[in-house]
Amino acid sequence: MRLIIAEKPSLARAIAEALPGSPRRGTDALVVGDTTVTWCLGHLLEQAPPDAYDPAFKAWRLDHLPILPGRWKLMPRPKARGQLASIRRLLKDAGEVVHAGDPDREGQLLVQEVIDYLGWKGPVSRLLVNDLNPSAIQRALSRLEDNARYGPLYRAAESRARADWLYGINLTRAWTLTGRQAGHDGVLSVGRVQTPVLGLVVRRDAEIRDFQPRPFFVLWADLVVASGQLRAWWVPGEERRLDDQGRLLERQPAAELAERLAGETGRLTGLESRDRQQAAPLPYSLSALQVDASRRFGYSAKMVLDVCQRLYERHKLITYPRSDCRYLPEEHLAAAAGTLRDACRDDSTLRGWFQGADFSLRSKAWNDRKIGAHHALSPTGKTADTARLDKTETEVFRLIARNVLAQFYPPLKTREVKAEFTIIGERFRARGQTLLVAGWKPLFTTRDEAPPLPSLSEGEDCRVSEVGVEDRETRPPDAFTDASLIKAMMNIARYVEDPRVRRTLREHDGLGTEATRAGIIETLVERCYLVRKGKTLRSTRLGSALISSLPEAASRPERTAFWEQRLAAIAEHDDDPVPFLGDLVQDLRQLLGAADVDRLRRALCEARGEDAPAARSARRSGRKAGTTRSRATGRRRRSPG
Repeated sequence: MRLIIAEKPSLARAIAEALPGSPRRGTDALVVGDTTVTWCLGHLLEQAPPDAYDPAFKAWRLDHLPILPGRWKLMPRPKARGQLASIRRLLKDAGEVVHAGDPDREGQLLVQEVIDYLGWKGPVSRLLVNDLNPSAIQRALSRLEDNARYGPLYRAAESRARADWLYGINLTRAWTLTGRQAGHDGVLSVGRVQTPVLGLVVRRDAEIRDFQPRPFFVLWADLVVASGQLRAWWVPGEERRLDDQGRLLERQPAAELAERLAGETGRLTGLESRDRQQAAPLPYSLSALQVDASRRFGYSAKMVLDVCQRLYERHKLITYPRSDCRYLPEEHLAAAAGTLRDACRDDSTLRGWFQGADFSLRSKAWNDRKIGAHHALSPTGKTADTARLDKTETEVFRLIARNVLAQFYPPLKTREVKAEFTIIGERFRARGQTLLVAGWKPLFTTRDEAPPLPSLSEGEDCRVSEVGVEDRETRPPDAFTDASLIKAMMNIARYVEDPRVRRTLREHDGLGTEATRAGIIETLVERCYLVRKGKTLRSTRLGSALISSLPEAASRPERTAFWEQRLAAIAEHDDDPVPFLGDLVQDLRQLLGAADVDRLRRALCEARGEDAPAARSARRSGRKAGTTRSRATGRRRRSPG
């Protein structure tokens, strides 16, 4: 008997329906011919708690730290024991096993740890499903691979889980117990990834709170030229009092010049014209989709992830959503016209976009070399039944389909013109943009570009028709939103201060993964470290106090980004996980040594930030520290689906 173990029931049903024959429901499994398909319910196993290694660790004590398992243990989750027993029974009759976890690091861990825990020693194949429609699953079943090929991915996921346990258990206990001595009766949760993300928000809020606006002044002049009129802006010389961005800090020079300019004439002394060509935005990764959906519709990152899961599992309209890739397989190009035609058939907006597509074009999105375990989000070709989709599902599906359709539109072509005028010895600049070929742009709602300038010839005369001085102020940085925080987590090098460290971080290095970023934000909100105010995410006083009480290295992104690099090297290059965990333990000992009662007491007293929601905060603070094992581990849970 061939036993296929899927990550969740919805995937198991889709696999069974794609097999030749009629599925027959068995006990916790589906049987089709000589193949049995069973399933996990998300994680069936979890890292054992500290008291599984030593009963004394059930009590939270500073002198126990750090808790370092010698031989790591897993234990069944209480509600998963029945399904685990069913898989154990099925394995006894199996001749081969097929691992059908999701095609990512966590999916590899979730099923393989069950196979290993139950002691299976026979052959294991790997089934990679990116599309739940029967034809796509049948193709995947015809391309089974040796599961051993994915051993490095499993070891990276296992190392991530152990690292999160070490950080979560030890630092949460240390800061909670130190907080108790400092007068805080509640759990202070510290995590390898969540805490640097919280640090980003706390520091941004401090910048906003401490920001002192500075006045600056701009002078504009409306100029009449041979073929029309335009507005140009004065460029003050270096002899003026300017800030580091060249902004004028005194009003008087602008006001005096404005009085002299009325009715004056000048000349166009510099003209630069440049044609630009811009390819369509690539198809979406999950994080890129979360950023756009948040900006366009105000959706939270978690909401977008949940919608994508429904579009993938329930409606089967899109490919696997938890992808960090923005490229598509080259073999999909030939069928793209038919796939998109069927996907767009019943949606008037998508149908209009499809009719404008030119399928003889090929964009850079089709590139096998850029694809890892999974490709960009794309329509499966199943026709969307708009009557069955809610508003959010329709809007997110349109975004996904639009970005793939855009690959079959010409590039956007524009002409940028920069002009410099000299009037009574002073320089004035104007810029404009002319649309040459709209290309893919009509599919997207984009910000307004600079309007076109009238036709200009270098050396031509101009006359000042109107002039004005505007009083402006510098503005603080914007508060984080779901979109900007996800983007910050994706591109963490921008928030690294040390230029040497910044250079070592690759463009795609970040905090968290596609599958975890939304959950990290929601965890910080749930734990009352962040609060939503409108579309923004703001730190609470408790969140601010926690960051102030920690060593700076624990709350900054550099260290965690480096750990993520090490995990990527394990997954992609089969690096040894032992040095990774050894270095992490050494790092952990230093952090534990920095727990300080006086510093934490001051941080709690002096913290500034938003009030946490009263009811939730009361529930959190009322919990006893010793009862928080599952929350302190930082382990991500997958919904059983």
